[in-house]
Amino acid sequence: MHADVVWKATTAEHPARRAARASMDAVVRGAKQEWLALFAPDAVIQDPVGESPLDPTGLGHHGREGIEAFWDSVISTAERLVFHVLDSFAAGDEVANTGFIRTHLPDGSVMDAEGVFVYRVDDQGRLVSMRAFWEFDRAMTTLHKP
Repeated sequence: MHADVVWKATTAEHPARRAARASMDAVVRGAKQEWLALFAPDAVIQDPVGESPLDPTGLGHHGREGIEAFWDSVISTAERLVFHVLDSFAAGDEVANTGFIRTHLPDGSVMDAEGVFVYRVDDQGRLVSMRAFWEFDRAMTTLHKP
């Protein structure tokens, strides 16, 4: 696991937890194709859930094409992302992780998005959904230059 994934939660084995950790690890390493391969063809990302500047319709990013567009328009715009997972709750085919994502922007600004990050997998361990419950306006209040 990359140092930019700070995991303070349980590491008990669970397919959704394994997929969530693999997703975070690929993101912090900038491994776009590896990250895309983690998703089922009909997967959906809602990050954050609902309408926001990152998803004006609030309908999420659907399928490989939509998920790749999310990488290109959101993930790749960060200079660095650091995941801080404080707890992790697995049930059924899902895991809900609590914590925050620290985003380092190219201009040197830093922003923290606190929330609950829910990953669901299919019977093959592929991600079928990733839903991030965080408030865009609340995260913007943390935006600062170090």
